[in-house]
Amino acid sequence: MVADRRTGAVLTVRVVGETGSTNADLLAAAEAGAEEGLWLRTERQVAGRGRLGRSWSDGTGNLFASTIVRLQPGDPAAPTLTLIAAVALAEAVAGFVPGRVAIKWPNDLLIDGAKLSGILLERGSDNAVVIGFGVNLASHPDLADRPTTSLRAQGVEVVPAAMLEALHTRFAAWLRVWRHHDLVAIRTAWEALAHPLGTALRVRLPDGSEREGAFDGLGPDGALRLKVREGQVLLVHAGDVFA
Repeated sequence: MVADRRTGAVLTVRVVGETGSTNADLLAAAEAGAEEGLWLRTERQVAGRGRLGRSWSDGTGNLFASTIVRLQPGDPAAPTLTLIAAVALAEAVAGFVPGRVAIKWPNDLLIDGAKLSGILLERGSDNAVVIGFGVNLASHPDLADRPTTSLRAQGVEVVPAAMLEALHTRFAAWLRVWRHHDLVAIRTAWEALAHPLGTALRVRLPDGSEREGAFDGLGPDGALRLKVREGQVLLVHAGDVFA
């Protein structure tokens, strides 16, 4: 366990050399009674998953970590956890590369338009939500449909343990804000780190169709507001966004 001297937040983390998926492992741990706040980090992840069923690269030296949130009576809607996960990770990464990190809806991080990380939320069969984070620290995959990067490619060396400690601190802080139902503060923080309002976006929807429009911020539940024509706004709850 590691305690943050500024906030008192205690990092409880299990570290393993290799696993299939930290999310899958923590979903099983949650079923067995693991408590909120537990983190699992692995040096190598061989069956990682991303949003929309994609695989996630297992590059050694990158951060692969997941944590558990136990939903309590009166908590905000569980899907809004994606917003605090994105803001927490963006703030953690910005501590190493100030002023260069942007959020792409719903929770990818970009540096100069290239993807640095991904986040995946999965709901267990009880009151547990497992949130997985993958951050390209030492290497990044070459993808056909989008540019990617790593902190090393940006000239910054960060070890996984240091990134996880920073992430844990920021996530614990934003989880407290979330539990106080200050979703306006969360959306404001997210939007401040995202595309400027009015940015032209192309959205590929789950059915394969595409829509184009202008970024119009977030809806109350975290949906992407895409202004498709004067006075008309499309609410996007799932899909891929391209700027």
